[in-house]
Amino acid sequence: MTYSFPKDLLHLHMNILIQNVTIATSKESFNSNIYISNGRIAQIANTINVLEKVDRIIDAKGKFIFPGGIDPHVHMHLPTPAGYSADDFKSGSKAALLGGTTALLDFVTPQKGQSLIVALDQRKAEAKNSLCDYSFHVSPVEWTETTEQEIKECIKAGITSFKVYMAYKDSIGLNNDDLFKVMKVIGPAGGIVTLHCELGDEIDNVRNKLAKDGNLSPEFHPLSRPDYTEADAVKIAITLAKKANCPIYIVHTSSGDSIKYIEEAQNSGQQVFSETCPQYLLLTDSKYIGDFKDTSKYVMSPPLRTKENQDILWDAINIGIIKTIGTDHCPFNLKQKEQGFTDFRKIPNGAGGVEHRMSLLYTYGVLKNKITVNQFVDITSTQAAKIFGLYPQKGEIAIGSDADLIIWNPETENIISNENHHQNCDLEIYEGFKTIGAPEVVIFNGEIIVENGKLVSNKQGMFLKRTINEF
Repeated sequence: MTYSFPKDLLHLHMNILIQNVTIATSKESFNSNIYISNGRIAQIANTINVLEKVDRIIDAKGKFIFPGGIDPHVHMHLPTPAGYSADDFKSGSKAALLGGTTALLDFVTPQKGQSLIVALDQRKAEAKNSLCDYSFHVSPVEWTETTEQEIKECIKAGITSFKVYMAYKDSIGLNNDDLFKVMKVIGPAGGIVTLHCELGDEIDNVRNKLAKDGNLSPEFHPLSRPDYTEADAVKIAITLAKKANCPIYIVHTSSGDSIKYIEEAQNSGQQVFSETCPQYLLLTDSKYIGDFKDTSKYVMSPPLRTKENQDILWDAINIGIIKTIGTDHCPFNLKQKEQGFTDFRKIPNGAGGVEHRMSLLYTYGVLKNKITVNQFVDITSTQAAKIFGLYPQKGEIAIGSDADLIIWNPETENIISNENHHQNCDLEIYEGFKTIGAPEVVIFNGEIIVENGKLVSNKQGMFLKRTINEF
């Protein structure tokens, strides 16, 4: 009698030997073999000694092996007035894995009056069907007499980062006084504050003026959030953080002026980290000119900016001012974007990208000589693991680290399209972009989960309890 194992158990705890591969870490590249056992990297050597049965041998000659990608900024199943964002945790994590990302950091945004811990538990339940490992940044959306205690409880529960919005004051944003109170608790407790830096009140004034003058098409979205509304907010955040002695992480940095303030703070020894996203490196504000169906998909905050800003961001990555690349993955379908057909202020802000981050950065960064392959590994995985308390379990190719690995074929070509992407969305901001280089095999916690562009396992991801970081 034969017994067939359920498909998702076939690869469980496989012993995998990868031979003749170029290992690329954030520090070096070298040819070697890797042996994986019990979900971890067991050996890295030119000669592997294995006494147990090897379930799979992969000859990866001519390929790279990278640590699994970590996207530090995604919004799956995000509630908005236009309905939930188009990807839930299952569809979004599937797209992530197919693109080479094995861990996601999403967000917990409580209702006013709701405890941060209750909101965290609720969000964990929503993420249970994620195929990637996951953790969260928790957002204090108000300051109450229990906020300090709730933040400390979150840190005990393995949440070490907290997201604060300086925009959206009418819903989830904090004023500067409350932001400072949050920083004064989180810094000494060993956490880090991540910040959406935009001057909310100023943006509201500009938007209302544009509306009053009848300027309500997507073309006016970038004009309603000019560069200075980000850069000035970054400057305020840095000043408050210094006073509170709190490490900060500026999300989706898009303005060259913001980089000046961040660099200045870093040079003075302040713990200020910066993230940007592929859209700010590869797309410009010219995308807002045209028909609504073509332009509304680019409505996101901060908006796309000029080529000059792009060039500054690439330079900032190259010299280490920008440490990580997230996607701010938050796709909406055209029908949802159409809620703002007569008023750009009602267009749900966001776009997809979790699946394309690695291929885009390899193609337009590494292959264009803007970054090295080791910098690519650093910005797509290692730095996020270090900053957010996951290192060296994640983000590294080392003995004992989780076997989250990508065998990368540097020659695979693709043209990104709405027809072939895996995000659950009928819009694609990178439509027509050619990519060279893609994951051929994705190994997640020691199991082959993607092979030749197909998901071959439904292994579930796990919540990642993070440690307090020694920056």
